[in-house]
Amino acid sequence: MDVTAEDELKEQLMSTDERFRQLAAEHHAYDRKIQELESRPALTEADEIEEHRLKKLKLHLKDQMTEILNKRRAQHVA
Repeated sequence: MDVTAEDELKEQLMSTDERFRQLAAEHHAYDRKIQELESRPALTEADEIEEHRLKKLKLHLKDQMTEILNKRRAQHVA
């Protein structure tokens, strides 16, 4: 699937799939928190642990979003 078709599918899911929308919103929120931490001049040990935790959570959400995308692609192919 090319990038344009991928983007179109994501847009369609954002407008029609509540679960996908929720996952995307959470993913974006984690991304903002990570950027906030990374913008600091120095991180404490607690900050580094939190950054690592947030990155794991963000990746887990991305995996769930990818699973939804793959299922939708399979439905269009079948």
